[in-house]
Amino acid sequence: MTELGILGVALGAGLVAIGAGIGIGKIGSSAMEAIGRQPDAAGKIRTNMIIIAALIEGVALFALVICFMAL
Repeated sequence: MTELGILGVALGAGLVAIGAGIGIGKIGSSAMEAIGRQPDAAGKIRTNMIIIAALIEGVALFALVICFMAL
């Protein structure tokens, strides 16, 4: 594989990590704001936040596997 291909895989993996971090950060921020507005719904909000975070992590892991398969 050429150096340019390795650079592409590295950039792809980096973008996956940045995207997952931004996504989970936005989810956490929105969930904390929602809990602050409605403390009695904290359990449901927290459960949904964890489910969505797990889905984002799954997509990020899948994208990383695809990036490394390109090597």
